[in-house]
Amino acid sequence: MSITSQLEVLRKRIDKASTQAGRSPASVTLLAVSKTFGADAVIEAVQAGQRAFGENYVQEGVEKILALRAWSQAQDPSLAKEGGASPTLQWHCIGPLQSNKTRPVAEHFDWVHSVDRLKIAQRLSEQRPAHLPPLQVCLQVNIDGGPNKAGVAPAQALALAQAVAVLPRLVLRGLMTIPEPAPDFETALAVHRRTRALFETLQASQPWPAPLDTLSMGMSADLEAAVAGGSTLVRVGTAIFGGR
Repeated sequence: MSITSQLEVLRKRIDKASTQAGRSPASVTLLAVSKTFGADAVIEAVQAGQRAFGENYVQEGVEKILALRAWSQAQDPSLAKEGGASPTLQWHCIGPLQSNKTRPVAEHFDWVHSVDRLKIAQRLSEQRPAHLPPLQVCLQVNIDGGPNKAGVAPAQALALAQAVAVLPRLVLRGLMTIPEPAPDFETALAVHRRTRALFETLQASQPWPAPLDTLSMGMSADLEAAVAGGSTLVRVGTAIFGGR
């Protein structure tokens, strides 16, 4: 199947999962994860109507952002802009972020989902160019205590959120999780509901500078459980672009 066809199937899958959960399909954003696939694959997805893309690897992501900006400007020269991502596309950094990689992320991406330490947030804040809109960020939470997973511990999420929310050039939007693979729907749903409960605790804990409105949960394998658990953004790669 083509990327266009896969996207159509996936959108129907999201619509069905949302309806079954008693939610509007419009309440769930699809993030197309294009890691290891080239700019041509992203262009095909754009031509099929996809606008939000996730990248795990910083340098690969920056190269695609620049390639897609050039492609967009070739399609419509009025889109030409200095710096930042394409004005018609949204780019999310969703992979682990080390201190030496924060500058290209701050300079090129629109969102970062994987903030799990104050030092990383501080560097992103300091390095975000003044001519770009504030960088939208989510805190990555290790919700199920996976030994090999990045993320702040749930008990420390509020303190980190409070520290990140006041940094200039950043806007705290919510939480992201990558739980361990679950054996069945109910197990996956229970983990996603724990994240939702933590998210609601944070929402109610204080008046935040900006609304906390994003729960980045769910991938190809557990999309339905994530939507049932309250995800507002699902990160899907394989079901769109194929196996890696």
